[in-house]
Amino acid sequence: MSETIANERAGLSPPTPPNAPRPTLPDEPLVVIRPSKSWVAINLRDLWAYRELLYFLAWRDIKVRYKQTALGLLWVVMQPLLLTLIFTVFLGRLARVPSDGIPYPLFIFVGLLPWTFFSNAVSNSGTSLVGNSHLITKVYFPRLIVPAAAVLARLMDFLVAFTILIGMLAFYGVAPTPNLLLLPVMALLTTAMALGFGLLIAALNVRYRDVGVVLPVLLQLWMFVSPILYPTSLVPESWRGLYVLNPVVGVIDGFRASILGHPFNWGALAITALATVFLLIYSTYTFRRYEKDFADVI
Repeated sequence: MSETIANERAGLSPPTPPNAPRPTLPDEPLVVIRPSKSWVAINLRDLWAYRELLYFLAWRDIKVRYKQTALGLLWVVMQPLLLTLIFTVFLGRLARVPSDGIPYPLFIFVGLLPWTFFSNAVSNSGTSLVGNSHLITKVYFPRLIVPAAAVLARLMDFLVAFTILIGMLAFYGVAPTPNLLLLPVMALLTTAMALGFGLLIAALNVRYRDVGVVLPVLLQLWMFVSPILYPTSLVPESWRGLYVLNPVVGVIDGFRASILGHPFNWGALAITALATVFLLIYSTYTFRRYEKDFADVI
């Protein structure tokens, strides 16, 4: 009796009798976490509640990629610079590919800048769920944050590489024009398109790992069917209506028009904008539909 009183005064629970039945776990889970069944693909309130996790995942991707590297952020600008050098020698000098009156190195770099960001963002976000399987199987959070953080991390690389473009514009004496005001719109459109493709590929890659294997090949082929190494004017007029259905055409031409002062290809931009909106809606809906099975099949 005295031991029981002492335990109560100390805030301790009384000792369990040796013959008392042990507690058992229920057969069914008490709480089941499922994605919303609403037709709205993105739960903005849920994403806002985990906004700090988005920042930390993006910052982690940046630090891991350049950890223990000798050149650090210089790797961000070396890829488009080396590609610019190679294409300038073999296409600009030897093949004499036209560049609409713009110095070919500058023409190439302006096209490679958004394409490098887009392709790297799609590639990283498409494989981000599989790469973060240890988080997805243990902790609940909106899974959409993982590919979004991969795109956000690549956006930082784009901003760093953009400083090289400023130096090239000064070197070739290209003055800014009022078209430059639409450059943030072009960057936002490219980011939204990369996120749309990244979400769709990430959801499919969890179930079908072949997607992650074939993705680099598809991106490489996509580069050559986009006006990065050559201007859109080089495409025959009879093929141009079909050619602008490629959503990257509007992005690349839009960047060149904003930075170099060329006329905007409003038709290609309209197709790109409509395709991006449709892609974001479809990819987020598909992502949410597959989300409940990620932890089981990843």
